[in-house]
Amino acid sequence: MKIVRTLLKDIDPADLGLTYAHEHIVCRPMYWQEKGETDLLLDDKGKSKLDILDFKELGGKTIVDATAIDYGRDVEAVAELAMETGIHIIGTAGFNKEFLWRARLTDKLKELVGSFSTYGEWIEKSSVDSLVRHVVREVEVGLEGTPYKAGQIKFGTGYNTLSPLEEKTIRVAAMAHHETNAPIHCHTEAGTMALEQIAILKEENVDLERVSFGHMDRNVDLYYYEKILATGAYLCFDGIGKIKYGPESMRIQAILQLCKRGYAHRILISGDMARKSYYKHYGYGLGLEFILKKWRPRFIEEAEAAGLDGQGLIEQFFVTNPRQFFAYQPRR
Repeated sequence: MKIVRTLLKDIDPADLGLTYAHEHIVCRPMYWQEKGETDLLLDDKGKSKLDILDFKELGGKTIVDATAIDYGRDVEAVAELAMETGIHIIGTAGFNKEFLWRARLTDKLKELVGSFSTYGEWIEKSSVDSLVRHVVREVEVGLEGTPYKAGQIKFGTGYNTLSPLEEKTIRVAAMAHHETNAPIHCHTEAGTMALEQIAILKEENVDLERVSFGHMDRNVDLYYYEKILATGAYLCFDGIGKIKYGPESMRIQAILQLCKRGYAHRILISGDMARKSYYKHYGYGLGLEFILKKWRPRFIEEAEAAGLDGQGLIEQFFVTNPRQFFAYQPRR
């Protein structure tokens, strides 16, 4: 029987409901702490909770917390928020991208993974097999020694680059996927290197229908999108509201073009709110409510003007597609 694995429990995919496919809830990335970039530290559980409640008030049911071990996640705090708000939260195993690995390991992580000084040293000096065991443990036992399990596996690459260590984590993620069946999420910096990631995943015999590619709206290129979609993979448009990367019309028109070409069933939507200034209750930003409160009605209006079923597409992106993508049959 297929399940969706949330932090607190495995649930029936039918109970997933309206889902944001890529967010960050409480995290203190060591890389950004060391640089004094406080905007990138989501370090107030109470403020994050208020944004989650805004999301819930507008019909939200599930949030995917895409925070991997190298991005300073606070597993206990996020699990408590799931308990306190009644929102399903899907956790993330695996890794992010190499430049974050310059940061030092915390004492807690040293106890878990060994006495390495940085994330990069850990990934470089550990065997592939030991890293696979670590990722599998995060899915099947719990994240960072807690009982709260991950429901997806992540890896990432840099901007127009794919380093040897990043390739190592791609192969680790693929092997852990084969052992657990958990879906894979790929971080692409500014939407680049997805095809190169796909080439490695194919070498590892991964079914691309079990893979989603993040930050696709940072690289609006329909030719590129169709090359990815032809593999059966999902595209995650997770920069909604981030006008600094391009106007909202650009994202919406690209999504509508993909829908007209028959790819509505392979699109996930979210905001990737990873800064205080993005959150309503931290920094007076758009907040977790923005997509449902303002973007959703605009998208419906533009879809209807293009001769498409706007409300039907919203249901597809936020309910049907996440239910399909995040559901899997555990190996054990």
